[in-house]
Amino acid sequence: MSFNSIEFFVFFALVVVGNYVLPQKYRWMLLLSASYYFYMCWKAEYILLIVFSTLIDYFCGLRMANIKAKAKRKKYLILSLCVNLGVLFAFKYFNLFNDSLRSASNHFNIFYNVPSFNMLLPVGISFYTFQTLSYSIEVYRGNQKAEKHLGIFALYVSFFPQLVAGPIERAGNLIKQFYRDNTFQYERVKSGILLMAWGIFKKIVIADRLAAFVNQVYNNPTDYVGVPLIVATYFFAFQIYCDFSGYSDIAIGTARILGIDLMRNFNQPYLSRSIPEFWKRWHISLSTWFRDYLYIPLGGNRVVFGRLLLNLILVFSISGLWHGANWTFVLWGLYHGALMVIAVLVKKGGIKVFSFLKNNRLMDLINMILTFNLVCVGWVLFRANSISDAGYIYMHSLNFSGSKAFLSELMLPGRCEILLGLTKIEIIVAVLVLFVLQAVEMMNKKYSLVKIYYRNPMVCRWLGYGVISLSILFLGYFSSNLDFIYFKF
Repeated sequence: MSFNSIEFFVFFALVVVGNYVLPQKYRWMLLLSASYYFYMCWKAEYILLIVFSTLIDYFCGLRMANIKAKAKRKKYLILSLCVNLGVLFAFKYFNLFNDSLRSASNHFNIFYNVPSFNMLLPVGISFYTFQTLSYSIEVYRGNQKAEKHLGIFALYVSFFPQLVAGPIERAGNLIKQFYRDNTFQYERVKSGILLMAWGIFKKIVIADRLAAFVNQVYNNPTDYVGVPLIVATYFFAFQIYCDFSGYSDIAIGTARILGIDLMRNFNQPYLSRSIPEFWKRWHISLSTWFRDYLYIPLGGNRVVFGRLLLNLILVFSISGLWHGANWTFVLWGLYHGALMVIAVLVKKGGIKVFSFLKNNRLMDLINMILTFNLVCVGWVLFRANSISDAGYIYMHSLNFSGSKAFLSELMLPGRCEILLGLTKIEIIVAVLVLFVLQAVEMMNKKYSLVKIYYRNPMVCRWLGYGVISLSILFLGYFSSNLDFIYFKF
């Protein structure tokens, strides 16, 4: 079984009411039950994986807390790492490596016939696995007290707003909030609803509309050359951003209504002026996870220069693999690792790109455009169904010989036929809402639009709520597939 939109909002409304009506000591029971029910609505039997991971890490945390010597605690950390990463490998990566090994064996005429397993990937497994691992690592390091309340710890692992697609929370931030008094605060609820509405707008009005065009082109790339490939790539850049950041806004807003503060996961990444800045703004919870639990343990910036560059390549390669069991994701990670290496070399060499420009704003704009396009080049690997598809798109994106028909059809007035998954009117709407998105983000970079919005009279605020609601209803691209992209990771 699964939720539809109406069922989810009924479910959420009941949870909110119970959250503020029930006594504090029963709050965790309500939220944990809601979280398990929420996950089981996707595939009930996979809740056993979350329970198994929860019990292992709860046990390891308690054992590490009772051992003073750090060296003796290590065996429990290793147990937590092996169990969690083992489950993740079995469900997500076994077939990738098994098929690759079979292909390599066949190439050298070596008999290898280990069968693949047709198992449905548990939704959100990468997210809650990394969340539990961060707890075990912090307890091992002595930075986090082991949680003795099994119910509270289970809620930390499975808290439903961010269970299936993040943000990847830290125990130090989240667990203590489950003990906090859950008094109703109108301002928190109001801001949470507004953030949820903005997330739904980004998902339904922008991301799902762009997805129709992107899917048509990227699922049949050899049918196109030139402009359609370029437009589909740019559209995908905004599709994945609005899809994932939209979910993050919904999750953060939902949690805020329940009295819980989740970390920010996106900070206007397409306004970045360099690749390192982009990764400080994109999927922040994952970027900081890899920084704290992989990059720094490898030596971080304290190692010799050559090792530092190698560490960057390794971290981004693993980050790419985290995103999916396909070699296209590994290449995407390698690509960004290479860009990070180039950025470090440029900085170390004292090279100032576009230093001949005296206008700093113009230089920032050029760097912003360059960074965005470098990111878009990488998105080809991320979205392509195979390495060969990605290669075709790279080779034919600048071939404009067949683009004239597409542009002519697009420019003809009074035509409403489907053009690559969308009508021309829908394409125009997509472009217009992208301008709205960028305008809001650029203004929000300089001003706090939320604070400005709430300083307006009540009539103006309710008018704004109405505009957002009507925009979603009348401009939303409603289809049977409302999955979020990052659910599969």
